[in-house]
Amino acid sequence: MRSFEKFKIWVLLICLVSELCYGFYLPGSYPHKYGVGDLLNVKVNSLTSIDTELPYSYYSLPFCQPQEGVKDSAENLGELLMGDRIENSPYRFKMYTNETEIFMCQTKPLSGEEFKLLKKRIDEMYQVNLILDNLPAIRYTRKEGYFLRWTGYPVGIKVQDAYYVFNHLKFTVLVHKYEETNVARVMGTGDGAEVISTVGKDGSEEPGYMVVGFEVVPCSVQHAPDSAKNLKMYNKYPNPIKCDPTTVAMAVKENEPVSFTYEVNFVESDIKWPSRWDAYLKMEGAKVHWFSILNSLMVITFLAGIVLVIFLRTVRRDLTRYEELDKEAQAQMNEELSGWKLVVSDVFRAPSNPALLCAMVGDGVQILGMGVVTIMFAALGFMSPASRGTLITGMLFFYMVLGIAAGYVAVRLWRTIFCGDHKGWISVSWKAACFFPGIAFLILTTLNFLLWGSHSTGAIPFSLFVVLILLWFCISVPLTLVGGYFGAKAPHIEYPVRTNQIPREIPPQKYPSWLLVLGAGTLPFGTLFIELFFIMSSLWMGRVYYVFGFLLIVMILLVVVCAEVSLVLTYMHLCVEDWKWWWKSFFASGSVAIYIFLYSVNYLIFDLKSLSGPVSATLYLGYSLFMVLAIMLATGTVGFLSSFWFVHYLFSSVKLD
Repeated sequence: MRSFEKFKIWVLLICLVSELCYGFYLPGSYPHKYGVGDLLNVKVNSLTSIDTELPYSYYSLPFCQPQEGVKDSAENLGELLMGDRIENSPYRFKMYTNETEIFMCQTKPLSGEEFKLLKKRIDEMYQVNLILDNLPAIRYTRKEGYFLRWTGYPVGIKVQDAYYVFNHLKFTVLVHKYEETNVARVMGTGDGAEVISTVGKDGSEEPGYMVVGFEVVPCSVQHAPDSAKNLKMYNKYPNPIKCDPTTVAMAVKENEPVSFTYEVNFVESDIKWPSRWDAYLKMEGAKVHWFSILNSLMVITFLAGIVLVIFLRTVRRDLTRYEELDKEAQAQMNEELSGWKLVVSDVFRAPSNPALLCAMVGDGVQILGMGVVTIMFAALGFMSPASRGTLITGMLFFYMVLGIAAGYVAVRLWRTIFCGDHKGWISVSWKAACFFPGIAFLILTTLNFLLWGSHSTGAIPFSLFVVLILLWFCISVPLTLVGGYFGAKAPHIEYPVRTNQIPREIPPQKYPSWLLVLGAGTLPFGTLFIELFFIMSSLWMGRVYYVFGFLLIVMILLVVVCAEVSLVLTYMHLCVEDWKWWWKSFFASGSVAIYIFLYSVNYLIFDLKSLSGPVSATLYLGYSLFMVLAIMLATGTVGFLSSFWFVHYLFSSVKLD
């Protein structure tokens, strides 16, 4: 009866979570109701380009500035690390109030430096990113009968030898009526009508509106400089403005001003608030994405199953035959068939550089745990694209907390290698706390100097550098030391066999063992290379990545395949009497990082053809190296721990004399 009650409680919890997922969309945001005539403020984000991958501040170009001055919006740690700089803008709308020919400003005559910079940004295909009610501006273009979606709009365009700037914006704001009848369903609770008031102006019960779409059409319109001399911001432009996106007219010239105008149109839409991000997530090629990943998962699962079945049958057959034969037959079998039993006195001999191995395994556990937990939260919707920066912030938080696991695993492995001796556990804990973060800090600092030299908003401010160092040494390092302390107190894993003082000579091999180790990474790489393409496109091509459920499945499958590949190679090495399996088991699965780096170079050459300049290429390769290092530690740790478990189980299951 109690089990049935517990089952009902779990069902209720699952239903509650599902209802919250539907009602709140789970990014941590909530629907904002606006009354007719309420002010809507548009924000601007950094200028971005897939040509350089260097973000710059919106106001680094001669654009109109707000009357109250430029102010930074509240940003989290993840936004700053991603190079986002969200600021206020002079664009202001009134809810459900259509306006046309609104004058913004007329810039001063462009100086030589401003003129060159504007032409350079147009050549580099920089995009302007606007945000309204947390929705990025989206632009639709028609090509060969298909509608393509883009976030943001280009600064300008080059036609022949002339440069044209998009100085008139036609906004379309999609709104959905916020009525009493749908408040409960939108909010996911029957008390929603009491929580949110729907009283409009003058005390009348007019329904409010929610913003469910934000579209922009950029145009290049020639404005007469004399017509804008005496106009103030938000005045009506005296001449009619025709916005035609197929023609350009406002040529950029030195020592001449540029006038900016806009118009806004509100359209009532059937789109519900929880579905307003669908237009951003359903990009072209989504079907290919789903079918390709599903096909890859099926193929890799089939191959991994075959490898696992063959492997288990082979090992089980060897163990059965050893147990059934007498001593004389076992000795003959050792000489003729297999050599893995001959290394019984050396298989647990301490590897070279044991402290480094322990630190790398500890860091691998920390990175793998961070990845699994982060992707799980993202798959549940807590780290959706609607919440900028939460993915990076969450990764940092989980990484620091899991420092306890890194210290525990590293120190316990250290004690196991040296048969329970806990001397030096503090040194191992420090190495685990500083190995990967130290290399990452060195890479990011070098890249940050390049970004500082380019005056990019992607550069981490010095104050944020100090914060990251404090997080490292005041939270991550102490937690790793605490984990090391618990690892030193925990009982070590006892070996099932004794190790001789004199190491056994490894017979010469027909082929280098490391060649097989490097080739083993191809199978794990096959599990993720399709998903890797979409991740790379999200990072470098400005596309939105959202299929975290598939990513979680691929990651689980990757862990399984890494474990299987490492087990097979460890068994093969033991069969040829090669007892130095520690590092080889780590790199058998960790070698997938080599193929990922080669894929990154291939992506740079063939998919990022427009990437210009040595700074951009260096940034790309630097971030790729950082990513590859983390993947190597995580996958290598999976392979090593699975091989350690297998070797321990194998030599504790067979009869030894």
